[in-house]
Amino acid sequence: MPTVLSVCWRYLRAFVIIYAALYAGIGIAALLPITIPGSIIGMLLLFALLALQILPVDWVKPGCHLMIRYMALLFVPISVGVMGYTDILTAQFGPIVVSCLVSTFLVLVVVSLSAERMQRPKVRKESNDE
Repeated sequence: MPTVLSVCWRYLRAFVIIYAALYAGIGIAALLPITIPGSIIGMLLLFALLALQILPVDWVKPGCHLMIRYMALLFVPISVGVMGYTDILTAQFGPIVVSCLVSTFLVLVVVSLSAERMQRPKVRKESNDE
């Protein structure tokens, strides 16, 4: 039975690792000549550490489960911030809807063509060397 201290240590370790990856990504993004968000680089860095099994998954799992459980609450500040731009959103409603529809259609077409090409049986060429 885990004690309170060991549970607290697991959560603390998970959050320290997640934030270390985030700040490492921000640092790497500051050094790069191209603009890539540091959070994306940090997430890719954390993914690489986990995929290469340099970092045990069990070390990060408690913090990830906690964040995923309360993910809906993390969108509240963003939603409130968007409310300040309702006048711009209503003025640009048409282009926003058109761009969403066009991009969704393009994604559907690309995914369907890719899936069809990957699922197509390979045809063997038989040589007539008789």
